[in-house]
Amino acid sequence: MQDFSLNKLSLNKTALNGEKTSLDTYFRFLPSLELKRDQLLVERGKAARRSADRCAALNALLAAVGEELPMLANRGVDLVGLVEVCAVRLGQERLLGIDLPVLEQIDVRVAKVACLGTPHWVDALAARLQTAMELSIGRQVDDERLARLERALKKVNQRINLFDKVLIPQTRQNVKVIQIALADADRAAVVRAKLAKHKRAVQTP
Repeated sequence: MQDFSLNKLSLNKTALNGEKTSLDTYFRFLPSLELKRDQLLVERGKAARRSADRCAALNALLAAVGEELPMLANRGVDLVGLVEVCAVRLGQERLLGIDLPVLEQIDVRVAKVACLGTPHWVDALAARLQTAMELSIGRQVDDERLARLERALKKVNQRINLFDKVLIPQTRQNVKVIQIALADADRAAVVRAKLAKHKRAVQTP
């Protein structure tokens, strides 16, 4: 990080111009950072809503299964391996300079069950389980998008705070200090010139 110690601050016009240039640069960058923060907030909100919607849908589905299929308590029916996720294909979206995962496809295998000796509700359960798996995986992807957006937002906020609370105030202070020092030097030079002129006038016979 830049060292802002006044002991190392050069009190001359070159340094003053450098500090003013830095200040102008900070003011140019700050609006773009604030715009990116606002855009990230919007995208974070979208990801959070998608995750919440999938969570609500999953909870509603599980509650419905419990109400509509109470026969699941029958331990005599083997449901192991009835529905399995075979593959999940993820894509990637570049958004605001961030790589975000996109759910492209879920391959689910539903086991074939014998018609004879299998309760009629097993097919309905398989369909519900497939939907539940898709919702659960989709929510995981949404949560990962949300986590990446949160990290990016945190980083942008840190940069905004650096500009707004450290770099800009300190550079303004540096400009003020240099301007005061230069003004003092100018006044001192004027005083010295007047004293020298007065001394020459006194010494002239």
